[in-house]
Amino acid sequence: MNAPTPLIAPLLEARDLHKSYAGKPALQGVSLRLFPGEMVALLGPNGSGKSTLMQLLTGLFSPDRGHIQVLGHSMRTHAASALAGLGVVFQQSALDLDLSMQANLLFHTDLHGLPRSVARSRIAEALGGMGLSAQAGAVVRSLSGGTRRKVELARALLHQPRVLLMDEATVGLDPASRQQLLATVRRLATENQVAVLWATHLMEEVEVADRLLLLQNGSVRFDGCSKTFKKQFEGDPLLGKP
Repeated sequence: MNAPTPLIAPLLEARDLHKSYAGKPALQGVSLRLFPGEMVALLGPNGSGKSTLMQLLTGLFSPDRGHIQVLGHSMRTHAASALAGLGVVFQQSALDLDLSMQANLLFHTDLHGLPRSVARSRIAEALGGMGLSAQAGAVVRSLSGGTRRKVELARALLHQPRVLLMDEATVGLDPASRQQLLATVRRLATENQVAVLWATHLMEEVEVADRLLLLQNGSVRFDGCSKTFKKQFEGDPLLGKP
């Protein structure tokens, strides 16, 4: 795993993000950058601000102060262009359980305005790469949790985003499915030079990341490699249980 070269422009950059709810600060001056081929783990205890940060980065909410750019496009002034560069897998499934795997993916490509010929080609390639070709016609409700997550990952990548945001994407998965999804995303970052932000509360998922970002009380408390993190925070009572 190679550290990002400073001369390379970040694919996503957030600067000095602030967000409050009912006067209570949720984020206080958070900044981060994601580079091509880099997988960054976002770690933090409950109430640290992880969910708020992901909501801002995905355009669900706007920061009270600060700026977000994706591929050089401002989320505030050119939201459509910025969001087009993002692929997102949310903690809660966003698949239509009563549609087939294929129909769910076609719906996504329609939203992004892809011609059907291009869409079908990309869907076939995505499902083949995840070993799901034989199940393309299966209704999502009949699929296992691990398979549904694969479908959501495939869907997030159909419009070929340069930045992938994974928001607690392994919640509810068994250990084998969790490791398989991690390996798939790690390979995607390396081979396709996609920048990945992986929000998690599990230390074991941090191991595959190039960098770890720790949020606590709405602020960045650590930004560095996992080995340094373990040395610095081992037994730290302030960190608490993620």
